[in-house]
Amino acid sequence: MSRIQKILPIAEWLPAYKKEYINGDLFAGLTVGVMLIPQGMAYAMIAGLPPVYGLYASIVPQIIYAMFGTSRQLSVAPVAMDSLLVAAGVSVMATEGTEAYITLAILVAFFMGAFQLLLGIFRLGFITSLLSKPVISGFTSAAALIIGLNQLKYLMGIEIVKSNRVIDIIIDAAGKLQFTHLITLAIGIAGIVIIKGAKKIHKAIPGALLAVALGTLVVYTFQLNEDGVSIVQTIPEGLPALQLPDFSAGKIADLIPLALTISVVAFMEAYSVAKAIEAKKRNYKVKPNQELIALGASNLVGALFQSYPVTGGFSRSAVNYQSGAHTPLASIISAVLVGLTLIFLTPLFYFLPTAILASVIMVAVSGLIDFGYARQLWHDSKVEFVLLLVTFLVTLHFSMVPGIVTGIVLSILVLLYRAAYPHIARLGRIRGHHEFRNVSRFRDLEEWENMLIIRVDAPLTFVNVQNFKDYIENSIDKSKAPINYVVLDAAPISYLDATATQGLKDLLEFLSGKDIQFIICDVIGPVRDTMRTTGLIDIFGEENIYFNLEEAVASITGQPTTSHHEYALQSNISGKQ
Repeated sequence: MSRIQKILPIAEWLPAYKKEYINGDLFAGLTVGVMLIPQGMAYAMIAGLPPVYGLYASIVPQIIYAMFGTSRQLSVAPVAMDSLLVAAGVSVMATEGTEAYITLAILVAFFMGAFQLLLGIFRLGFITSLLSKPVISGFTSAAALIIGLNQLKYLMGIEIVKSNRVIDIIIDAAGKLQFTHLITLAIGIAGIVIIKGAKKIHKAIPGALLAVALGTLVVYTFQLNEDGVSIVQTIPEGLPALQLPDFSAGKIADLIPLALTISVVAFMEAYSVAKAIEAKKRNYKVKPNQELIALGASNLVGALFQSYPVTGGFSRSAVNYQSGAHTPLASIISAVLVGLTLIFLTPLFYFLPTAILASVIMVAVSGLIDFGYARQLWHDSKVEFVLLLVTFLVTLHFSMVPGIVTGIVLSILVLLYRAAYPHIARLGRIRGHHEFRNVSRFRDLEEWENMLIIRVDAPLTFVNVQNFKDYIENSIDKSKAPINYVVLDAAPISYLDATATQGLKDLLEFLSGKDIQFIICDVIGPVRDTMRTTGLIDIFGEENIYFNLEEAVASITGQPTTSHHEYALQSNISGKQ
């Protein structure tokens, strides 16, 4: 693959384009484009923006991603979760729907794109691993509830407080039930039934567009807007103009943390979808750092054309894949269809009831609530279930940004706890074999009273070296017979940091004071390099470093063995293992 193809994947798939791809790409592109029109407008409403901005965000980002992205079926446009994150962050800085609000939402996309681009360029995609699946699931489920409940005002046709706290929405809605606009409610429920029903009949049927068409037709025919049914009204015609975001709007310091949060969440969402489809196609590889660059460019350039934050959406990408998309040309076709709609068809949406858009959103987000995964965690891992539950509850009660930050912090704390208290096993040899196993898990193992053989299943670092030393010291103190040898199976130790190195020196001093010999075996190359650089090998003595555990024990017990000195000499020459 050439350098240009790595930077611009379109240079790889476009020259190799086959004629037999065109039908699948065309059908998929038209299908997703039809899906995007109502979906984009609905998600813009979630973000607190006029519906047309959802269409703006569905044009340029798709084209840019098709050029830079490594997934062939990922559909990049507005999504529900990021739209609500925009609303949650920007609504505290400006009033929804105002010019100031729109400007800030576009600026979020610009900074979000810049962050993603930089993360990709500097190959820092690994930081998104801070978002574990339980955190994502808890956050996503709570966000889906928040998004869905915030649509009650459009579904019921009454003013209900817009909030990131579920309890506030429920209390306000319950107190205003008697004021529900029944015609609006009927339209919204009918929209949900149409969308869900269309999916059951056939997945290829554009249920959302069907609901939009029928809802608009009913309102126009019976002039229900005169009876209080809220409608979209005028949508500006024409494509979004190229213009720089207004950096003089202020609030930049407040926007940056919001943009950074959305950039990480958006990438995780897009990457997980792209990897899921890649697993089914298996004819290309999704590259995380290039995906960051592609999403960053999509948001950065999109912001120049009045787009708010976008990412890869699960439902659209699934439809794109199921409809036969072979290459990103399908996304370009979708973008062209949305553009043509903006140029020629916006008057058709004048009588579109907002209750229908609310029904589109509610159906879309209902699939984000994953009770099955929560049940699985309850069975498989109680700790990770608690992590999911806490993220879910914090998100529901305090809004989405605190929820996801709490989830990340708890994930790190759990990781640090496990690193601080790694699994340490005392080993014995299976009788008649060369293998050594944990004495607490296997019966009738061969042990030696004067020998403490242990294995640490983790890197030795500043967070756990003290626990490691304490384990050895306590084991020696509790031993009924005098311990003359401590043997460390170092195979699982992948890393030594400076604190651990000093801790091993202190341990050697402690053992030397008790006339106990410390022997280490199965040391991997990078750890051996650290031991050599820090002088640990000289302190240990090369005669106490063995190729494997069997050799070390054989040497102590006086059994025949191969020479470990030859191995030590070879390791000094190569420095690798």
